[in-house]
Amino acid sequence: MRRVVVTGLGMVAPTGNSVRDSWEAATAGRSGIGRITLHDPSAYKVQIAGEVKNLSGAGVIDPKDERRLSRFVLFATMAAEEAIRDSGLAVESAPHRYGCIIGVGMGGIQDIETNALLLAEKGEKRISPFFIPFAIPNMAAGYVSLKYGLKGPNMCTATACASGTHAVGEAFEGIKRGDADAFVCGGAESAISPLGIASFAALKALSARNDSPETASRPFDKDRDGFVMGEGAGILVLEELSHAQKRGAKIYAELVGYGASGDAYHITAPPERGEGGRRAMEQALKSASLNPQDVDYINAHGTSTSLNDRYESEAIMDLFGDHAHRLLISSTKGVTGHCLGAAGGIEAVFTALTVARSIIPPTANYETPDPECPLNYVPRAAIERKVGVALSNSFGFGGTNATIAMKRFS
Repeated sequence: MRRVVVTGLGMVAPTGNSVRDSWEAATAGRSGIGRITLHDPSAYKVQIAGEVKNLSGAGVIDPKDERRLSRFVLFATMAAEEAIRDSGLAVESAPHRYGCIIGVGMGGIQDIETNALLLAEKGEKRISPFFIPFAIPNMAAGYVSLKYGLKGPNMCTATACASGTHAVGEAFEGIKRGDADAFVCGGAESAISPLGIASFAALKALSARNDSPETASRPFDKDRDGFVMGEGAGILVLEELSHAQKRGAKIYAELVGYGASGDAYHITAPPERGEGGRRAMEQALKSASLNPQDVDYINAHGTSTSLNDRYESEAIMDLFGDHAHRLLISSTKGVTGHCLGAAGGIEAVFTALTVARSIIPPTANYETPDPECPLNYVPRAAIERKVGVALSNSFGFGGTNATIAMKRFS
């Protein structure tokens, strides 16, 4: 049996442009959400988001490329740069054995919007020839693979808000099968644009707490009123254990399980009691040969929407029984917002750090308990606690669910 370990981490998020800065913010419960600056939001109902701030590709990306890249591709590349450096992986040593899977939910929606307006206002000659190549969702994996010479399996999971977790899970399975010895994997997204914000607002999915952006994302809190859109990328380097040990790599955690399921229920709403999410968690535990009682912590999907938080809580209670009330559960979306296709990658990084450092980040802005969400969501402050096994959940539109399981390496 080929075992899989996490050896590198990279992140670009509303909470910081590195793993160190984002982890520090997450454990402090410090929000990266504010008023939108990427466009003038004054005419829109929703005027807040979790934006990535002051990110430059200088020294990593050719300036000519950077001018052409879609924003989500820039995020993926900068996070991959950090993760590969952190891992110490020498890609040139065996490029055909190293792959890349990066999940993206929306792709270059900002570029689609811009070019559609250009076409309508100024005609087809103003459309950039780079628009299609850099706007398609798989270009995050494509560009990262090209830049770093990753010649193994190269693909994109486009499964809405579960994209990043599916990418990590599929990379895990690829290494177990022997398709590759290492993968650069995770999620990336940038959908903060007039079209992106207005579209989710039309679904009544977003918080309009414009007067208090930092407290708008409040997973599991009784007064939650919708999610706050975020953006960014979370990238991990996964390796086959003996491959990592042979080169003396540091190991954050062992990835031991992966579960995926479909709701077959509704295009946007979760089913009663989150039964699809429950099955994804159950499958992750089964594939890891773990029992529910073995789990110490869950990084929840926890979007800050009424139904998701309630049904995820019920799914946890149904699967874990009495043990559910002993679990520590938190949603880091309280500080990052919901980063859509990037969420699973960002939260996989946070989960690996939780296992490695024995620190459980809090659920920011959790102030008023909801009787329909009666579990321990780690309110207000981080908890120092040894975590032997942790899960990370991601659920998406279309009824797609994914869970990964990590444990302390020994």
